[in-house]
Order: sequence, then structure tokens, then C-alpha cells
Amino acid sequence: MGFAVAQPAPARDERLKLTEIFLSLQGESSYSGWPTVFVRLTGCPLRCVYCDTAYAFHGGQWKGFDQILDEVAALALGARHVCVTGGEPLAQKNVVELLKRLCDAGYAVSLETSGALDVSAVDTRVMRVVDVKTPDSGEVDRNLWSNFDQLTSHDEVKFVICSRSDYDWSKRVVQEHSLTSRCTVLFSPSHGQVKARELADWIVQDRLAVRFQTQLHKQLWGEEQGR
Repeated sequence: MGFAVAQPAPARDERLKLTEIFLSLQGESSYSGWPTVFVRLTGCPLRCVYCDTAYAFHGGQWKGFDQILDEVAALALGARHVCVTGGEPLAQKNVVELLKRLCDAGYAVSLETSGALDVSAVDTRVMRVVDVKTPDSGEVDRNLWSNFDQLTSHDEVKFVICSRSDYDWSKRVVQEHSLTSRCTVLFSPSHGQVKARELADWIVQDRLAVRFQTQLHKQLWGEEQGR
């Protein structure tokens, strides 16, 4: 009687497709202004009208976790912040393990995600910045509302405001979901659609308990890639 020979389990694929890794200043979130290493993953299932990283939709290069961590370390030196962004990072399932390893390496890690994919598996040490899609983004139907239940005071939600109607809609969402009691709420003007001063005035007039932000990197470097 013969015995089946056990086959070794296939090696886990520890790779991600990346568009770029670079060092710059964080331009958004509560980490704005900090020197930060950005790990930009390739691919996104959404097509927001205001997207400024369409170059990350396609192409890219496969890299293993160890290679990514080595490149981050070489760029970081004294910088301690790392931002994993895209595209949509959560479209690649292996990003969850990368985020964990970055936290284990001692970095202050943030994740920029569209809010269309489940954030529950992301290490709670990561600051999850969830971009809530407004009606004028063209992708409002992609919002995964159950993500709000996962958020803690360590996380942030961002609304990119394209119009006054977007602002009014966002204000209602914040109130209906009690978001300001869950986490930091950011309102940002869509570049070229709403003037920063205009959005600031609306927030002040309504005494809205949200944090106004502009994109610092665009003020400094314009539309340059790799910033």
C-alpha cells in the first residue's frame, strides 16, 4: 500500500505592485508638514473626477516586502513617518501585512484609502485616513458606510469638497454618523473647483467641528509627481 507524499505548502506571495517610493513632506492629514516616506501602490477601482494620481492606475513594478522595507529605511534616515497610498492600497490584499511590518519597524504609519474597501483588517496602529466620496466626486455610490464603525480616535475621515452642495451633503453625513465623536474629520477644497477661502468661510459660519485643510504639497510643488 503506497502512501501519498506530502507536498510543501506554496510560498506565500509577499509582493506588491508599486508605482513609486519617495521622500517628501506630508501635505494632508494631522501629519501634515512632517517629512514622510510615501509608498504609492499601483491600481485603483475608482475614477474620482478630481483624482491627481491617475498615473498610478496602471504599470508599476512588483517588489517584495523586504525590498520595500529596505527602500523605505534608505529614504527615511531620520524621518519616522511612512504613508502608504495609491491608487487604492487596499485593492492589493498583501498591503495589510506590509502595514503591520512597517509598524513593527517603528514607523508612524498612515494609510490613505478611498473608503470603498473594508478597513477592518488594517493594523490598529496605523492611522487610517478614509476619503469619503462626495456626490460630485462621481463615486459616492462606492462608499462603504460600515467602515465608520471601525474608526477610532486614532483615525481620520476626509471629505474633498467640490461644491456648496457637496459641503451641505458632507455636513449631513458628519452629523448623521456622529463622526466628530469617533475621529478627526477633515474638509478639503477640491483643487480648482472650490476656493480655499470659500470653504473656510462656510466652516466658520456653521461653527462646524471639522478641521479645514489644504494640500500643502500642491502649494509648495504644484502638480509635480513624486511629491
